[in-house]
Amino acid sequence: MREASFYTPVEGGKIQCLLCPHACRIPVGGKGVCGVRENRNGVLFTLVYGRVIAEHVDPIEKKPLFHFLPGTLSYSIATVGCNFRCKHCQNADISQYPRMMEEAREIEEDEEKVEKEELPGKQRTPEEIVVAAIYTKCSSIAYTYTEPTIFMEYALDVAKIAKESGLKNVFVSNGYTTKRALKEAIAYIDAFNIDLKAFSDEFYQEICGAHLQPVLDTLSFLKENKKWVEVTTLLIPGFNDNKEELEQLVSFIADELGTETPWHVSRFHPDYQLLDVPPTPLKKIEEAIAIGKKAGLKYIYAGNVWHTENENTFCPNCKRPLIIREGFSIIENRVKDGECPYCHEPIAGVWG
Repeated sequence: MREASFYTPVEGGKIQCLLCPHACRIPVGGKGVCGVRENRNGVLFTLVYGRVIAEHVDPIEKKPLFHFLPGTLSYSIATVGCNFRCKHCQNADISQYPRMMEEAREIEEDEEKVEKEELPGKQRTPEEIVVAAIYTKCSSIAYTYTEPTIFMEYALDVAKIAKESGLKNVFVSNGYTTKRALKEAIAYIDAFNIDLKAFSDEFYQEICGAHLQPVLDTLSFLKENKKWVEVTTLLIPGFNDNKEELEQLVSFIADELGTETPWHVSRFHPDYQLLDVPPTPLKKIEEAIAIGKKAGLKYIYAGNVWHTENENTFCPNCKRPLIIREGFSIIENRVKDGECPYCHEPIAGVWG
C-alpha cells in the first residue's frame, strides 16, 4: 500500500481522485469505482502498488501491436482492478476482483475477517520487473490484461527504470485516463493500444459503465503528442456492429488520428456476463474491414481470427505483402528501414 498520486482533498474529509474521468469523490473509508484506491483519513492510497496478479512474456503482437517492434517480446504485467465494468471482459476474474470481494463482504457473516483481506498479487518491486524483462530478452514492458490507469503509480515507477535500462514501455488501455495523468505517462510510455469499444455513448454506459467522449479525447491527445497508437475494436453482435456506427468510428480514426493508424477488428467470443451472445460472424469482420478500407485506413487487421490474409501487413501503395503473420508469430518481415522494399513507400510504425 502506498499513497496515491493524482488526487485532491475536498469538503468533509472526502477526496477527489484525478486519475480517470470518473473523478470519484471518495469518503473516508471508501474506495473509487476501480476498487483499488481508498481514502484513509483524508489520504488516498493505492492498494495495488507492487501487487502483480499476472506476469508473462508475450509476443508484442498479442497486445495487439503490429507496427511497434514486430517480432519482439514484451514483459507483460497487471494488478487487479479496472475503472470499467465491461460485461464481456475476458479477464473479469482479475479486473473485477475488487468488486467481487466487496460483494462477498456484504454477505459474509464474519465481516471482520473479510475487512482484513488484502488484494491479491505477488509483491514485485519495479526493479525486479525490469530485471525479469531483461533476463527474458524482452524489448519492452507492457502494462496490460486489466487497466494500467488504475495502477498508474506502479506502472510509471517501473517505466522510468525500464527506460533508463533501454527498454520500451507499452500501455494496453481502455483510454479512460485524465489529461493530467496522461501528461505524466507520455514521458515514459512509447506506444499505446487503445480500445475504442464502440462509437456510442449508450454502449459505453450500458456495457462498460463509462462514457465515450473521454476515450476519444485520450486518442486525440496521444496523437497530438506524437505517440505511437493502434486502435482495437471488439465487434459484439447486436451491440456495436451496425454499419452506421462503424462508419462513424473509422471516420474518427481517419480524420482525427490519421489513415496510417492501425485498426484491429477483433472477433467476440462469449464471456463473463455476455455468455448468451454468439461469436461474431466472420462476415461481420470482413464487412467492418471493408468499411475501414473505404474510409482510407491503410492498415486493418482481423483479431481472434487465424489463417487469413487480414493478419498480414500490405504496402498501401504497391499492395505487396510485407509482414506475413500466423497468429502471434511473424513468418517473414520484409519492411526495410521503415519502407516497402519494392516501391519505397514509408510504412508507418516503430521498427527499431
